[in-house]
Amino acid sequence: ISMDKEKKIQLKRNFGYFRGTSFLIINIIGAGIFVSPKGVLEYSCMNVGLSLCVWAICAVLSLTGSLCFAEIGITFPYSGAHYYFLKRCFGPLIAFLRLWTSLFVGPGIIATQALLLAEYSIQPFYPSCLTPKLPKKCLALAMLWSVGILNSRGVREAAWLQMVSTVLKVAILGLISLSGVFMLVRGKKENVERFQNAFDAEFPDISQIIEAIFQGYFAFSGGETLTYIAGELKKPSKTIPKCIFTAIPLVTVLFLLVNISYLTVLTPREILSSDAVAITWTDRMIPQLTWIIPFAISASLYSNLLFNVLDLTRVTYIAGQQGQLPLLFNTLNIHSSPLISVLPIVALASTVIVLTNLIELINNLYFMISICTLTMMGILKLRYQEPNLHRPYKVFLPFTFITMAINLGMVLIPLVRSPKMHYIYVFLFLLSGLLFYIPLVYFKLKLVWFEKMTCYLQLLFNVCIPDVSDEETEVDTL
Repeated sequence: ISMDKEKKIQLKRNFGYFRGTSFLIINIIGAGIFVSPKGVLEYSCMNVGLSLCVWAICAVLSLTGSLCFAEIGITFPYSGAHYYFLKRCFGPLIAFLRLWTSLFVGPGIIATQALLLAEYSIQPFYPSCLTPKLPKKCLALAMLWSVGILNSRGVREAAWLQMVSTVLKVAILGLISLSGVFMLVRGKKENVERFQNAFDAEFPDISQIIEAIFQGYFAFSGGETLTYIAGELKKPSKTIPKCIFTAIPLVTVLFLLVNISYLTVLTPREILSSDAVAITWTDRMIPQLTWIIPFAISASLYSNLLFNVLDLTRVTYIAGQQGQLPLLFNTLNIHSSPLISVLPIVALASTVIVLTNLIELINNLYFMISICTLTMMGILKLRYQEPNLHRPYKVFLPFTFITMAINLGMVLIPLVRSPKMHYIYVFLFLLSGLLFYIPLVYFKLKLVWFEKMTCYLQLLFNVCIPDVSDEETEVDTL
């Protein structure tokens, strides 16, 4: 019997407590803390004490948001749980429009990350000038396709990379943190004076404080990613809360200590004028490591690219299962990986890398992803409509209102502050999803040629419909 279970083609529950925590840490610690943690300091009017308080507030807000998503992942322990949750709460149309934006925004974000990675890797070879575009794009494409190959080999293949990346990230941030603490303990006047009168600088007005909180909150984003892989977590009802309460406090301590270290070694003005604060800090503090740190950062961020592709494939996989994408997307290869979901995502991201002017267009779509507000409304709606639904974990309801307010602010403030024509184009793009939804999903229009092609593609890529596990039968009855 155990051999039969092992041979079953389905997404396996490979993520336990340690891998789940590592997954969360990787997703939260992105490029921001290395490259530009200056948004909080800038909007705090270079008030050092206030900027550190804002980072602490953002950590608490990130924890509340993560716990809201924990309820979704625990109540519906399927891969792509947030998409399934939206479909259950608001019906197929809203879920499809969320999927529609993800299919374009996701590859855009992945392409941006690949280009940033390539730039960090090449920059040491061009110390006094801009990196040339051609080698940067070629390296970005190579990294992207290597990530695609790793994803198609299944989650187990990436286990070693995940652990190496987590250790690298924590080691780099730990080095920066401990060096800063050491400098403070030594008590040199120029290092200590910024903290002796930490709150003496100009105090910002309330709108600037709110903007600073948004900047910090964005740096902590990623706490919801466990819902993407809820179907691959062992004992999700216990694992998800344990991972959240381990990863977010650990990241908070690291972020606070790293910011203290930056402010110990560099002045607030130097931080604001730097394009890559970690590199500027290394030049000043440990010049011998100026070459090593960019490569270490690149290596640690490679896994973010890997897991962003993984997250997006889980959404398209369950969308294929729910009939909102062709059934081909709901197939797995012999490594229990959704290969057909990986290929179009990597191909779209490659197109964006080649035509980099598209990145700005896709970044304009990014605020559409804040349909996260809708997810919070969904938690309230489901609590009211289905009070007897089995929920092993219930989030404290005020947390949903706090997260909803933050996400609404992230959407509305840019709209009010600088209303631009492109927001109308973004809205029209969202509605253009109806052109596909109405004939193909609502009326279930069958394309004979596509069904024939499906058979050929199944044979070509050696993929099949997964075996349904006992716990997934509920999804199919939606």
